[in-house]
Amino acid sequence: MKKILFLLTLVMSQFGIAQILDPVEWTTKVEQINETEYELIMEAFIEPGWHLYAQEIPEGGPIATEFVYEGEGTIFNKIGEAVEGEGHTEFDQIFEMNIKYFSDYAQFKQRVKFSGAVSSIQGYVTYMVCDDSRCLPPTDKDLFFDLGTTSVASASNVEATSIEKSSMNDVVEESILSADIDWISLFIVAFLFGFTALLTPCVFPMIPLTVSFFTKQSKNRSVGITNAIIFGVSIVVIYVLLGTVVTAIFGAGALNALSTNVWFNLAFFILLVVFAISFLGAFEITLPSSWGNKADEKANKGGLVGIFFMALALAIVSFSCTGPIVGTILVQAASGGNQLGPVVGMLGFSLAIALPFTLFAAFPGWMNSLPKSGGWLNTVKVVLGFLELAFAFKFLSNADLVLQLHLFEREVFLALWIAIFGALSLYLFGKIQLPHDSKLESIAVGRLLLGLLSLSFTIYMIPGLWGAPLKLISAFPPPQHYSESPYGVGNSQSGGVSTIKAIPEGAHLMAPHNIVAFNDYDLGMAYAKSIGKPVLIDFTGHACVNCRKMEQNVWVDDRVLGVLKNDVVLISLYVDDKRALDSPIPSTLRPGKQLRTIGQKWAEFQAVRFKANSQPFYVILDSDGKQLGTPVAYTPDADVYHQWLQAGIK
Repeated sequence: MKKILFLLTLVMSQFGIAQILDPVEWTTKVEQINETEYELIMEAFIEPGWHLYAQEIPEGGPIATEFVYEGEGTIFNKIGEAVEGEGHTEFDQIFEMNIKYFSDYAQFKQRVKFSGAVSSIQGYVTYMVCDDSRCLPPTDKDLFFDLGTTSVASASNVEATSIEKSSMNDVVEESILSADIDWISLFIVAFLFGFTALLTPCVFPMIPLTVSFFTKQSKNRSVGITNAIIFGVSIVVIYVLLGTVVTAIFGAGALNALSTNVWFNLAFFILLVVFAISFLGAFEITLPSSWGNKADEKANKGGLVGIFFMALALAIVSFSCTGPIVGTILVQAASGGNQLGPVVGMLGFSLAIALPFTLFAAFPGWMNSLPKSGGWLNTVKVVLGFLELAFAFKFLSNADLVLQLHLFEREVFLALWIAIFGALSLYLFGKIQLPHDSKLESIAVGRLLLGLLSLSFTIYMIPGLWGAPLKLISAFPPPQHYSESPYGVGNSQSGGVSTIKAIPEGAHLMAPHNIVAFNDYDLGMAYAKSIGKPVLIDFTGHACVNCRKMEQNVWVDDRVLGVLKNDVVLISLYVDDKRALDSPIPSTLRPGKQLRTIGQKWAEFQAVRFKANSQPFYVILDSDGKQLGTPVAYTPDADVYHQWLQAGIK
């Protein structure tokens, strides 16, 4: 059965990679603003499953989309920068940053001003696309803008396929309204935060007061239930309105910038530290008392308006406990870069707050099942303080990664988290007490279990200082290569010992696995011939997400790593290497064009020799350059990948 599955995998891989892919079609058109100003419109129609990256990508991320126009600065000037659509922004665990991309359809607009009579403009777009299993090398496509018409031929210089306006609108609408799984995650996290906020000393005691109010004010049970529902809806409206205001103030463009801007990340770090210190008891963050008094006055008037202002009074009075939590949710939602993030976050948080108040107000008898207020409420608040402090350092890490300062590397991050969760464990076990804590005579079962969980998590993180991957928290600390010691403290290698005693000329050690690798095909083949070993060609890219996944998740397998170190000569060819060639060389695929960079050379080599242009792409050759077996692409199963390696070598 394993052999059959292996053969099926290879057959499917062959069908999936032995082709030249071109999943983006570009079209252009022009809109005249006035006698001298025009708007150049570039539209990208993207095949399902693929995504195109935005124009602004943080340093160290994928290749951004870039437009170049001939005659700029002489016959015309740009007015501002190109404006792009909303797109999607997601946190990429491989690049450790938020990255914006477009699916299905993307539109870019560039306003220009001419100094004289011009009939057309030529230019080109450089872009990169990926799907869930592969990336294509950076691609250039020519653009042509006819100033005498409102639409022109496609970027590939053939007549664009006619697309009905209604279907184009459907594509755009589908792109904008498509469900984003991050919204679901954000909603669930915000809901859990809201439920936790209920268990703080500022909110929990308010439940019986609210129930008492509705019990006394309602003429009968039916009216009481109706008023309770209105009260709950009012809570949701108040917090969702707050999320809407945050979105309106910043706007979609600014929210996209939050995730990658160094200063915003530093500001978020400081903000969360302030929230954490507040929860730990150093001070309280409160709103002006006059706000609460005015809300109480309105609430006493009764009716629907009175119920709404009672909900507002609850939000104001409990702000010293809920404020830091609300601030954390808004920070996390805004840093995701999606303009609906703050609204979704506040919806989840407010629902968790509103539901218990509504249910207990509607069914007062349930109050008997609630635990009594006490010191445990303050314990919840302190635990939240420790958690906020831990999350704060993620934003400091983001800023350090973007700047590549290496001041806050993986070991420093893990050491801080070990200290924070270790201190939390001691607090829960009663070994540390804060000034506002009640005297602890015994430890409740719930507190003991939470302490054991925190202590276990602390112990789990300690091996990370010695190179353990810590997959449970891989989204939080810096990646393993962003470290003082990429192989772990006290280690100089990862994996088995290579039989190669010295690094050959033209090769280097690939961190963190310590594999001897060549980045030049000719040098690697010459070395393989000299020692009589087969070659593994790794068509990869610095900005290839799935290439990094293969290296971090599959190549670390002891069996695979042993083959890479001892049985083959690894040649990694980066198709997005921007370094210039010593001299341009003619393109075989595009007559009349010149290959000017190392990456273009390897991308064309892959396309011409192996009829493929996606990465990752793996080929086994003998030392004479003869292909051994069938190439494979992204293969996340280490067992299948190891079998493929062994079959090629055999």
